[in-house]
Amino acid sequence: MSSSLKPSLTVDVNFQDAFFASSTATCPVAVNEWTKWCQAWLDAMYDEIPQANAYELSLRLTTDEEIQTLNDRYRNLDRPTDVLAFAALEVELPQMPEEFSELEPLYLGDIIISVETAERQAGQQGHSLTVELAWLTSHGFLHLLGWDHPDDSTLATMLDRQEKLLKIIGFLSQD
Repeated sequence: MSSSLKPSLTVDVNFQDAFFASSTATCPVAVNEWTKWCQAWLDAMYDEIPQANAYELSLRLTTDEEIQTLNDRYRNLDRPTDVLAFAALEVELPQMPEEFSELEPLYLGDIIISVETAERQAGQQGHSLTVELAWLTSHGFLHLLGWDHPDDSTLATMLDRQEKLLKIIGFLSQD
C-alpha cells in the first residue's frame, strides 16, 4: 500500500500550561511538525497497528506540577515524570469498536509531557529540547499502541523502537 493511501492521523496539540504566562519561552516544535512526526511513525508501523480509516491522539505539554498530580492520581507515584500515556483502549492491540462509523477516527489516547523535565533531560543528554520532545512523544506513541516495558528486556526493545522512530523523522542518523 502506498503511503498516500494510508489513513491520516489527527494530532490535537494542547499547549495549555506548558509555557508559562510569565515566560517568554515558546514551543520549539510547530503544530504541523507534531502531526508530521506521528504520521511518519504511523506510516512506518502501519502493518503492526490496529486498522482504521483515520487515527487521532491528544498531546499535552505541561509542567512538572501538573504531571506530578497525574502521576500520583493514576500511578500512585507522587513525583514528576517525563511522559505519561493514557491509551484510549486498554488492550494489547486496540481495535476500532464495531459501533463506530467507518468515518470516525480511532482515538488512540493521550500523551502528556512535562516540558520542565524534558528541558532537564535534554541538557543531561546533550541534545536539544526538540529532540527530547520527539523522544518522549515517540515513547508515549508506542504506549498508545500497546507497547509496554515491565522489565529490562521489554524496555530495551521499546527503546530500540524509539530510536528507529527518531531516525524516521531525521533526528538520528540512519545506520
